[in-house]
Amino acid sequence: QVQLVESGGGLAQAGGSLRLSCAASGSIFSPNVMGWYRQAPGKQRELVATFGTGGVTNYADSVKGRFFIFRDNAENTVHLQMNDLKPEDTAVYYCNFKGLQALDYWGQGTQVTISS
Repeated sequence: QVQLVESGGGLAQAGGSLRLSCAASGSIFSPNVMGWYRQAPGKQRELVATFGTGGVTNYADSVKGRFFIFRDNAENTVHLQMNDLKPEDTAVYYCNFKGLQALDYWGQGTQVTISS
């Protein structure tokens, strides 16, 4: 089992910045991929950014150049720095951990609301 605890998020104005953090604990083995997904009202959950233990990152086109993901493998944490926020970034953001053998864990979600 892997537990994910998220922090950060909240309310910001368009053009502002927020940072999300996620700490993983439990049965953590490498390789793995940690990242962030989001779900806006009435929409499907979508990938925001991921970071593998091998150093490979992946971003949604909609956030490239604005959001930056980084992780600390020793601390099993992953962070999402969100800059130049837009109202369309409003969503519940979920931390995700994917490991071998189809292991797939989710955090409880944290609300991000961007006002115009």
